[in-house]
Amino acid sequence: MNSYVSIFEIPATDISRAIEFYEAILDVKIEKVEMPGMEMGVLPYEDQAVVGVIVKDEGSAPSATGVTIYLNGGDDLQGILDRVEVNGGKVVMPKSPHADDSGYFAIFHDSEGNRLGLHSPN
Repeated sequence: MNSYVSIFEIPATDISRAIEFYEAILDVKIEKVEMPGMEMGVLPYEDQAVVGVIVKDEGSAPSATGVTIYLNGGDDLQGILDRVEVNGGKVVMPKSPHADDSGYFAIFHDSEGNRLGLHSPN
């Protein structure tokens, strides 16, 4: 088993706004999928074990308190972090080194109010 995480969902109250936010900060195209009672934005992936989706449904609500998902910040997360506030999010913790020298992390709130993190080696 490569990972104990296989799918994660990021709750949204406005799916279009959330998709636009993540497309802007991650510089990717997110596929919007509609199902009965649910709208999703599927983050791109290539042969990886973990799939991430932005989801709007009755059972999900954005939260700044709870589990924090760390997104891959590429080689240097600062470029992504620089796009957070100009696209409707808020930087909560700037780029900071991990205590064990394993890279860097940052924390932000997305356009929906969710708390997420970024991680990168540089």
